[in-house]
Amino acid sequence: MVNQKIHGDKKLISIEQIMQYADASGDHNPLHLDETFASKTMFGKRIAHGMFVLSLIAEIMNKSFPNEWNDSGSLNIKFRAPVFLGDEVVAIGELRSSNDASIIYSVKVINQDGIEVITGDAILSS
Repeated sequence: MVNQKIHGDKKLISIEQIMQYADASGDHNPLHLDETFASKTMFGKRIAHGMFVLSLIAEIMNKSFPNEWNDSGSLNIKFRAPVFLGDEVVAIGELRSSNDASIIYSVKVINQDGIEVITGDAILSS
């Protein structure tokens, strides 16, 4: 059965998560880890890794379609806004189309202010 809407749990972005992601990914860009450096950028403070935030979409797709997502899942997304430490974000998907060849969800990650920080499509191919 294909659910019309899927969503994850709200996640509060912490420095511990950012540091763990930096270590796991090898991405130690000071934009994510150094407040002094980040304060001089266009963002004005540290931001979460985009791929870390994107993983929230992969999480809801994998939870809803564990075998299919691992076998044939793909994403077509755009990063729209930064996610800061202390932000609370949630991934949401809404069924856009379903047929014998594919299932497509419009997906997004939104923050506590309702700002869409990531938008796009998650596609499962048969």
